[in-house]
Amino acid sequence: MLVSRGPGVASGIPCLAFSELLFSLMGAIIWLASFPKSGNTWMRAFLHNLLRDPDKPVPLNELNKFTLGDSQYAWYRQFTEKPATDLTLEDLAALRPKVHRAMMGAHPDSVFVKTHGYLGASKGAAIHTMECTAGGIYVVRNPLDVTLSYADHFGLGLDEAIEAMAVEGGLSQATDGQVIEFLNSWSTNVKSWTQVPNPRLHVVRYEDMLDKPLKTFAGVARFLGLNPPRRRIEKAVKFSSFRTLKKQEEEQGFQERSQHSKAFFRAGKRDQWKTLLSESQVARIVELQGEQMARFGYLPKGF
Repeated sequence: MLVSRGPGVASGIPCLAFSELLFSLMGAIIWLASFPKSGNTWMRAFLHNLLRDPDKPVPLNELNKFTLGDSQYAWYRQFTEKPATDLTLEDLAALRPKVHRAMMGAHPDSVFVKTHGYLGASKGAAIHTMECTAGGIYVVRNPLDVTLSYADHFGLGLDEAIEAMAVEGGLSQATDGQVIEFLNSWSTNVKSWTQVPNPRLHVVRYEDMLDKPLKTFAGVARFLGLNPPRRRIEKAVKFSSFRTLKKQEEEQGFQERSQHSKAFFRAGKRDQWKTLLSESQVARIVELQGEQMARFGYLPKGF
């Protein structure tokens, strides 16, 4: 169950009381899921600021203390001597249940865990251990805009990014600090999490986070069983705004910024694809991702 202190928050820090016991497992995982570059970090920042209710925005580089990362090698290192870059998909399939149980024990309350993995199996084992799961929040973003951020983050050309986002069985690249993530294609990732309605899963569009932040983030709070006063949501929205996060990155740096990118927080806008993608690139993305785009209202006019 979710209890009164909020995920992973130390005793003594003022946090929201939960209005109902929405989830039934003490210490279980609430997945914060998305395809890469879709707004996951923004959601993490909002939740951190909402639950801690600080006097000033929570430092950007403290997010990983509040929301754990499913690909963080530090968790796997407890159960293997292999370096992150040597871990195979078979290794990860065997290790994940141990890692997820360890994450459950990291805090006395339910714990948020960031994931870009699709909701399915790899090498015969579930990528997200259901026995350790309380629920999830999935953030979806127009792939026309995701392409721009994806290309910048991974050091790809736009055409390369378009094709990479459509690879079935697509994997992230392991680093010294991150194990492989089984992303799959954008469409398969989105479909795997959202195709079957589930009361334990809350789906949020990135565009609604931009256009209707108060309503959208209040909906996230309600999903978690929270009933915060309006001023608290307003403050958390302000403290996690793109402008605030970008300013923090400029002043403090951000440890999650890719070596290929000048900044993790680039523009924070929607529909940039209209001026940055060619007609043929838009058509190719629609060809590859159109079914799921239609579900979320992302198809451009004429398609």
